[in-house]
Amino acid sequence: MNNDMAKNLILWLVIAAVLMAVFQNLSEAPGRTELTYTELVEQVQAGNVSSVVFESGIIYGETDSGSQFQTVRPDVPDDGLMDDLLNHGVEVQGRQPEQPGLLMQLLIASFPILLIIAVFMFFMRQMQGGGGGGGGPMAFGKSKARLLNENQIKTTFADVAGVDEAKEDVEELVNYLKDPARFQRLGGKIPRGVLMVGPPGTGKTLLAKAIAGEAKVPFFAISGSDFVEMFVGVGASRVRDMFAEAKKNAPCIVFIDEIDAVGRHRGGGYGGGNDEREQTLNQMLVEMDGFEGNEGVIVIAATNRPDVLDRALLRPGRFDRQVYVGLPDIRGREQILEVHLRKIPCDESVESSVVARGTPGFSGADLANLANEAALNAARANRRTVAMEDFERARDKLMMGAERRSMVMSEEEKANTAYHEAGHAIVGWSMPEHDPIHKVSIIPRGRALGVTQFLPEEDKYSLTRRGIISQLCSLFGGRIAEELINGEEGVTTGAQNDIERATQLARNMVTKWGLSEKMGPLHYGDEDSQNGMPGAKNYSAKSSNEIDEEVRSIVDASYLEAKKILEENIDILHAMKDALMEYETIDSDQVDDLMNRREVRPPRDWGNSSGPMSEDDLPEAESRDDSSPIGGPAEEN
Repeated sequence: MNNDMAKNLILWLVIAAVLMAVFQNLSEAPGRTELTYTELVEQVQAGNVSSVVFESGIIYGETDSGSQFQTVRPDVPDDGLMDDLLNHGVEVQGRQPEQPGLLMQLLIASFPILLIIAVFMFFMRQMQGGGGGGGGPMAFGKSKARLLNENQIKTTFADVAGVDEAKEDVEELVNYLKDPARFQRLGGKIPRGVLMVGPPGTGKTLLAKAIAGEAKVPFFAISGSDFVEMFVGVGASRVRDMFAEAKKNAPCIVFIDEIDAVGRHRGGGYGGGNDEREQTLNQMLVEMDGFEGNEGVIVIAATNRPDVLDRALLRPGRFDRQVYVGLPDIRGREQILEVHLRKIPCDESVESSVVARGTPGFSGADLANLANEAALNAARANRRTVAMEDFERARDKLMMGAERRSMVMSEEEKANTAYHEAGHAIVGWSMPEHDPIHKVSIIPRGRALGVTQFLPEEDKYSLTRRGIISQLCSLFGGRIAEELINGEEGVTTGAQNDIERATQLARNMVTKWGLSEKMGPLHYGDEDSQNGMPGAKNYSAKSSNEIDEEVRSIVDASYLEAKKILEENIDILHAMKDALMEYETIDSDQVDDLMNRREVRPPRDWGNSSGPMSEDDLPEAESRDDSSPIGGPAEEN
C-alpha cells in the first residue's frame, strides 16, 4: 500500500469515528418506554412509580416492577407534579445535562469541514488521473515516468534483430553501466544522452529496453507529451522531479519517447513560441548539462523528426551521440522474421529468406504485423501450423489491401480492368532496370479495382535515370492500354494515381535530382510544406516555365515509349486480358509465358480454396458507385 492510500485510509477512519461518536451521543437510551405526561401523572397517583430523574425537560423514571420509562415534561408553570411525587413517596433526583469532552466538541464542530476537504480531494484526484497513478493535488508537478527495475525488464539484445550497427553503437553504454570504473580511471566519460533517430516502427523503443535489460539497471520510461501541461511551469517541475528520482537510482536509464513533442526549436511558433514547452525544454537542458552533474544517469531519446529539435539539445554534453535506426535490409528482415517465427508454429514450407525478399521497405513493426496476419489466416482455416501461402496472403493484404470479392463488377468493366493491368505488366516487363513482376490481379483490393505488383530482386538504395524512366513508362501502360482498346473517348478515370505518381517522379528528376539535361544539376526550391505553408521557391518565373516544359517533355517521351511497346505487343495484351478474365490473378511464371507467346500454365494455387470464386459463391453486395473517380480500374503498387 503506497503513502497516498494510507493517508486516505486514515482520513476515512477519522471521519467514521466522528460519525460513530455523534450517533452514539444522539442516540436514545435503549429499553425505555415512552409515556405521555398524562400517563405519568396517573401512574404516580396510582403509586406505581418508585423513582424519577429530571434532566433538561426529560423525566426518566422507574416503576415498582423495575421497568424503565421516559416522559417529555411540558414547558408550563408548576402543575403540582412535584407535590404528587413527594406525597406518594417517589424518590426525586435532578441531573445536569452531560457535557461532551473538549476533543469530542472539536471533532463535532470540525466534521463539516473535514467532509468538505475529503470531497474536494476526491474530485481533484479524479481530474488529475490520481485514481490509478497515486497522484493528488500536491502531486501535480510530480514526474509521470514509469520505473521498471532490473527484474521487470526481460528484453535483451537477442530480442532485437535487423539493426546490428545500432546495437554496436549502444553496446558501449551497456559496458559502462556494468563497470563504470573501467572508463572513469582513464578519464573517459560516457555520453550523457543518446538520440535514436529513424522511421516509425524500426525498433527504437525496443532497443532502449534491451540496453536496460542487458545492463540490469533501473529504466525510467516517459513520453515527451507527458511533460507538457496547460499551466506554465508544470513541465519543468516534472523534469526536475524525474531527474531527482533518477539520481537516487543511479546508474539508470531515462528513456524519453517522441522527444520532439517537447524539444522543438524555441521561438519557432507564431507569436514567439510556447512558454510552457520552452520552460520544460530549458529545464531539460539544465538537468542534462548544467552546474550539477548527473553521473550515472544516461538519457536515451527517440524521435523520427530530428530536424525539428533545438540545436542546444543536440550539442556535445547533452545528446552527444546519435544512433540511426533505419529500415532493415533483406538480411535484417530475415533476422527479424526469425525472432517472430519463434512464437508461431510454422510448417516446412515457410522460408524466412523468401518472405524477407518479398517485403522491401518493411519495418520491424510491419514484419511483426505480417507474422500476426499470417497466423490469423491459418487460424481462420483451422490449421495447426502456418504455411507459406498464409504469409503470401498476409503480405498481399498489407501491401495492396484486403480483397473485395463481394464487389459486383460488370463483364465490360472487368475486361477494361484486365486491359489496364495488362498494360502495366507488359510495359514493366519490357523496360530495362525495372523491378520484376510478382503478381497481376483484377480482384479489387482497397480502393483499387486491380493491382500490378512489382517486387525488386534486392534492396535498392538509389535509382538511375534509366530506372526512373522505366517506372514512368510502366505507370502510363494502363492508360495507354485503355486508349488502344477503347479509343480516346473510352479512357476511364482509373489512371488517376498513376498520373500523380508519374508527374511527381518527373518533377523530382528536374528540380531535386538533377537528372534533366536542360535544367542541369541544380536544386530548384523546396516544395515541401512546413506548418501547413508551402515551401519557398528560390528560382525565377522564367525558370518555373522551363521546369514545367521539361517535366512535360519527360512525361511525353515516356508516354510515347510505352505506347510503342504496347502497339508492338497488342497480341500479348489481348492474351493477358483473357488470362486475367479466366484466372483473375496471374503470377510471374504466367506473365513470362505470355510475354514469350507460349501457352499459359494455370496458377500454382488454381483449384484450391484460394482460387477465384464462382458467381454462386459470391455474397450479396452493392455495386460500385461509378460517380467517384477515386480508386478507378487500376492502381500500380
